[in-house]
Amino acid sequence: MDLVAAARWEHLIIWLPAAIIGIGLVGGVLILLGRAFAATVRESGHPRLILGGLVALVGVIVLLTYLGVDLPRE
Repeated sequence: MDLVAAARWEHLIIWLPAAIIGIGLVGGVLILLGRAFAATVRESGHPRLILGGLVALVGVIVLLTYLGVDLPRE
């Protein structure tokens, strides 16, 4: 089967197993990192400070993105 002359559904059938495995791997890593972060927050002495800092960081990123600020590149 020539991939250049293949129909769109044939491309999807060929790439579907790789996409499923890739999505599963990314999902597994995100679950693992999320559980580790939750355990770290629970065990810390100041969980509100950590969560407040995380919320502030996300807020600053959203605000700078909305304002269109470009960070310098090296």
